[in-house]
Amino acid sequence: MKWNLRMAAASRGVWKASELRRMLAEQGLVISAGKMSGLWSGQPQSIRLGDLDIICQTLDCTVAELLIAEPVAAPTAVQEPAAVAAAGGGVVPRRRSGRSLPPA
Repeated sequence: MKWNLRMAAASRGVWKASELRRMLAEQGLVISAGKMSGLWSGQPQSIRLGDLDIICQTLDCTVAELLIAEPVAAPTAVQEPAAVAAAGGGVVPRRRSGRSLPPA
């Protein structure tokens, strides 16, 4: 996901973080200067749904305008050599010390 607060605010004529911070405070959401800086210029690690709702209400926007989906490459599965070598790609059980293999 890409955080798009700055562009969403700019499209509504809000060009400064301090201006948006003041607008949010008027709606009842008081944000510290440090947190506002992170929201404005960075990629927040987390945000409360209630805060997100107030931001959307203040900017008259939707969540889809603030969070833009970006395609992410799917991680490749790592297979064990025994599984790759097995006929049909099945998993080959390996003996662990002190344990017996399951019945066939």
